[in-house]
Amino acid sequence: MQTLLEQHDVNSEELEILLDAREEGKVDFLLVDVREEMEYNEGHIKGVDMLKPTTQFQQWAHEFLTLTKEKKVIFTCRTGSRSAQVQNVFMQHGHEGVINHYGGIVTYYGTIDKVER
Repeated sequence: MQTLLEQHDVNSEELEILLDAREEGKVDFLLVDVREEMEYNEGHIKGVDMLKPTTQFQQWAHEFLTLTKEKKVIFTCRTGSRSAQVQNVFMQHGHEGVINHYGGIVTYYGTIDKVER
């Protein structure tokens, strides 16, 4: 289980395994969706800890990098492209615990939550 958190990328099946393990208290990480609020509201992976839109990256990146430098963070988006870009910037700034959910939500078959209006 912990070895999945040592990788630079996880696929949707591995993410489901990690989310189940986190629910059981076996691993600890943050799952961060970097899509836009409208996309997030239409459907997001159950277990996402926070939404950090890439269009607002300049506003949240520095503080988030500082606060999470010692944590494992998995970034997710629609296809894995935006999350890979965010991961790359964080890695360039010394965050060694960032992981990209490649394939994104479009490849995810686990539980999807929606924001009710």
